[in-house]
Amino acid sequence: MTARVGIVTFPGSLDDGDAARAVRRAGGHPVPLWHGERGLAGVDAVILPGGFSYGDYLRCGAIARFAPIMADLIPAARAGLPVLGICNGFQILCEAHLLPGALTRNSGRRFISRVVRVRIANAGTAWTAGYERGQEVALVLKSGEGAYVAAPATLDALESEGRIVATYTGGNPNGSARAIAGICNEAGNVVGLMPHPEHAIDPLTGPGADGLAFFAGGVRAPVAR
Repeated sequence: MTARVGIVTFPGSLDDGDAARAVRRAGGHPVPLWHGERGLAGVDAVILPGGFSYGDYLRCGAIARFAPIMADLIPAARAGLPVLGICNGFQILCEAHLLPGALTRNSGRRFISRVVRVRIANAGTAWTAGYERGQEVALVLKSGEGAYVAAPATLDALESEGRIVATYTGGNPNGSARAIAGICNEAGNVVGLMPHPEHAIDPLTGPGADGLAFFAGGVRAPVAR
């Protein structure tokens, strides 16, 4: 049975189409979900894509967190639904308190758009099961507020509990605390990632295909459940 993966579109979403393409490439069936509607259409997993939801007013993701669809997504995520937040989606997950911490302005106060190297630190989540722990991959980073921050105690807990999913290697491009590029919740079904794996699924349109395993994991996760 083909996994149905919901792709939420907010006003200002940019990468929903790219995420849908990645899901199809990974063997799943993308299902469009509109921010202003209730219900998740019976999907097996959900992706919150990158972009500038609601124009990034107030704070990145702060308004999207209160979108009608989030009233259904938040309890579903807490109940075990696999959810991947990419870039702006990561910001939304933090604003919704599905993940701890926050994403702030890059240390250089400039928008970054380039290929980065990322090390997979946790290959046991619903979205990273296709990688080996310690594996380095090339993804695309494109954000102005991508520096992950959290209280020291929270950072210590993320490290000790193995909830840091990915870290930057060969430099820390945005000044993220402890070079964090992605984290997960305690259950491992909710993952937030600042770099864009959907832009690294085909050598013809990106730095390679290193990002495809994120979506393959999301497609397989419902079967594992």
